[in-house]
Amino acid sequence: MTLIDLANPTKFLSQTARMLPWLAGATAILLLVGFYQAAMAPDDYQQGATVKIMFIHVPNAWLSMFVWGVMSLAALGTLVWRHPLADVAAKAAAPIGAAFTFLALVTGSLWGRPMWGAYWEWDARLTSVLILFLMYLGLIALWRAVEDPSRAGRAAAILTLVGAINLPITKFSVDWWNTLHQSASVIRKGGPMLDRAFLIPLLMMTMGFSLLFITLHLAAIRNEILRRRVRSLQMMQANQRAA
Repeated sequence: MTLIDLANPTKFLSQTARMLPWLAGATAILLLVGFYQAAMAPDDYQQGATVKIMFIHVPNAWLSMFVWGVMSLAALGTLVWRHPLADVAAKAAAPIGAAFTFLALVTGSLWGRPMWGAYWEWDARLTSVLILFLMYLGLIALWRAVEDPSRAGRAAAILTLVGAINLPITKFSVDWWNTLHQSASVIRKGGPMLDRAFLIPLLMMTMGFSLLFITLHLAAIRNEILRRRVRSLQMMQANQRAA
């Protein structure tokens, strides 16, 4: 699929209609294998069975930031390159990103309770992720509040790029400040700290959740394109009746 195809809503609908069944199947296989490997992974010598929350928490935390990065690229597409589907892609990604961020917060709290003795601490990493979740909700509210899709897309694009400042803060908060949250243990100098018994299921789950995002995002973009077409037809009919 080329960028020209992506710029044409009709071609996009045609191409993704063929892709989605395969993507859904691959997603299901990866997640099933990942869940099986996670279930078979040994307990940690310190954390016990609670360490397995990691296999859900880490992919969702990674995607909470990745989705906002995708939306930031879409925002540039709206404001700079005037790509006709850029604001559609951003709008479709926001609820998915909010869901991943919510799951990251919930699983992080469940993991933190036995480790820290509390479900929540105003830790730098936790606070920055909470702010990210609130920004997702703000974007969703903005798109719902502004009826004209083009105006809403431009306003949301500006807000998205401003909110992107929070991404490096979230990523590097554990390095910049003394926090309860552990530092990076997979992507780091010197290689991953995790044992293969935990690393392989974690990577499998991360790939599965990432492919899940791609599948849901393409499906959501299709729905938004069709919704806008229906809106355009309704407006044309209303103008014809008024004339």
